[in-house]
Amino acid sequence: MKIWIDADACPKVVKEVVFKASFKLQVPVVLVANSYMATPPDSLITSIQVDKGADVADMYIVDNVSKEDLVITADIPLAALIVEKEATAINPRGELYTEENVSERLSMRDFMQGLRDSGIETGGPAPFGVKDKASFANSFNKIMTQKLK
Repeated sequence: MKIWIDADACPKVVKEVVFKASFKLQVPVVLVANSYMATPPDSLITSIQVDKGADVADMYIVDNVSKEDLVITADIPLAALIVEKEATAINPRGELYTEENVSERLSMRDFMQGLRDSGIETGGPAPFGVKDKASFANSFNKIMTQKLK
């Protein structure tokens, strides 16, 4: 099992939670990003810098993920591909992506993109806060416990 992080937009506190768990559980972590990512000096943590471009990091993860892996991403199209490959995906706020909810989220994402493209300001997600970190940590710990049984 590996933990993959779609790292370009992943909050630092989420990465820190994952790093601590990696050390404790001895599970490898792979950060994939279009830019350099500093990581703790440990052989369990790997940083992959891919070429710049839309979805290059996403495709790297999709091409290399296995069924038993966990992917952390806020990117809904990436999450849909991960679910399709039968791996587990959660977002940095701890929400689990499933076959049932990922298509709904894709539809909403596309709808909101259409509004933005037509000039309507839709705002963005709420700032990442303490509750989000706690929700992520709880969800992450539950998933890790299930996967490592």
